[in-house]
Order: sequence, then C-alpha cells, then structure tokens
Amino acid sequence: MQNPSRRVVLTATLGTALPSGATPGPAGRFRALEREHRARLGVFAWDTGSGARVRYRAGELFPMCSVFKTLAVAAVLRDLAPGVLTEVVHYDEGDIERSGGAPVTGRPENLAAGMTVADLCAAAISYSDNTAANLLLEQLGGPVAVTRLCRSLGDEVTRLDRWEPELNSAEPGRVTDTTTPLAIGTSYAQLAVGRALDGGDRRRLTGWLLANTTGGERIRAGLPADWTVGDKTGTGGYGTANDVAIARPPGRAPVVVAVLSTHTDAAAQADSPLVRRAAAIVADMFTQRAA
Repeated sequence: MQNPSRRVVLTATLGTALPSGATPGPAGRFRALEREHRARLGVFAWDTGSGARVRYRAGELFPMCSVFKTLAVAAVLRDLAPGVLTEVVHYDEGDIERSGGAPVTGRPENLAAGMTVADLCAAAISYSDNTAANLLLEQLGGPVAVTRLCRSLGDEVTRLDRWEPELNSAEPGRVTDTTTPLAIGTSYAQLAVGRALDGGDRRRLTGWLLANTTGGERIRAGLPADWTVGDKTGTGGYGTANDVAIARPPGRAPVVVAVLSTHTDAAAQADSPLVRRAAAIVADMFTQRAA
C-alpha cells in the first residue's frame, strides 16, 4: 500500500477559479453541495492502486462520532492479550442506560449471559452498538487507547477523549473527539488495507466493516453497485453525519473514502444524502480516471 502523502494525482482544493462555461471540478461540486445542504463537508478519497486522491477540507477538524469504533476494535485486536476475543464480558442495565444505544447488547439473552469480546467488536462496528463500544473501551483502559493507537499509526490528529454517548456532542469549535478526513481515512487504510494488523486480525476487521448495517444510505449508496464496500458510520449533534469506507472496485485495488459533515445549527439533522452525493462525486472522479 502506498503512502498517501507520496503521490497526488487528483486533488480538490478550495478557492480555485473556473473559466467561464467550464464544468466544475470536484472542489466546485463539493462547494455546491455545501451551499445546497447548508453544511460543512470534508472529503478524503484515495485509490490505493494508482495513488490518485480527492481532497476537500481534508485537513479540517470534524467531530468523529462513531467512526471511532473501528479504531477501538483495532486496538483490541492489536494490543490486548491473545485469546481475549473468546473472553466473556458481563454487564448490566446500568451500562446500557449510560451508553445511549444497545441494539445488540440490549437483547435479553445477551444481557443475561454476557457477550464475548469478539461479539462486542462485531456489535460495535456492524451495529454501532454504544454499550459494546464502551465495554471495549473499558477493556482497553479508556478512550486514550484510541488516541494512542492513532499515534502509533502516524496519525497525529485523531483523538478520543470521552465515552458514549457524550463524545457525540459535536459542538462547533470543539477539538476533543475529533479527526480530519485525511487522518481518519489514512488510519482506516493502515488497518484494513495495510500492515498495521496481522492478516487474521485484518480479515476480522474487514469482515465486520463489510457486515455493517448502518451505512446503506451513505457512502455505499453513492458508489457503483458492483463495488464491494465495508464502512463505519458516525452520527452526532449539530447534524453531524460521517462515514468512512474501504471500497473494492472489480479488478482494482481498494479505494478509501472518508466523508465527514456537520452544521453550525444545533437543531440540524444528520444528512445522509449529503454523504451519499459526496461519495458519488468521488466515484465519478475515480471511474473517469480508470476508463
């Protein structure tokens, strides 16, 4: 896997003027989306085969929300003792009430018997289960473990400071619990495509991303139907809607797509169509180049 900083082929930049009558490039199209949706949008996409990249506000901070869960699971896979995946974790109603979301951990049979760490990993990524994520953070020693993982990958930006659900507050200007499209996209690539995890753990992580149940209206919906997509979504206050994906076009190397979005209005709703449309622009750029 190439380093994304080594080769730049396609770049969407801010403030580039277009000749009269010219068709807007990706930057112009992303700006138009921002205006239409009244949002701030960040995009980083990387064709790991050709090295081509699309970037728009890729170095700006955005609330991270639940896209951290892939990082937490990766830390469990990489940093905890061998055999931890089969250990059973017991929890109670209080853990569920504090987390703000328990689509898998809240099932009566799981609450009664507990869940293995492997099943908690699957629930955190594939169902965005907040209780599962908090239980994994407890195993890791707290949110700082996610920040520590990122630093070890060369990501000096991404940071996790709080637990579910507080980490999703997403107030404008907050620097805690944030990332950038470039940072989170590159970290996902290191984990799911690169060599940051051993082969078995990389396949486990990829399988949970492919099994995601929450991303059908975001990046997946914007990419061609014949691309295989594994992703993790994030949703929070101020209309924050995120998605980070590892997509595999037929016969080509993986494509990393990170789309982060947020609003300044506390009453704004998460805007999945914005994420979908941004992903479609990325697909259009890379498809044109591959043709």
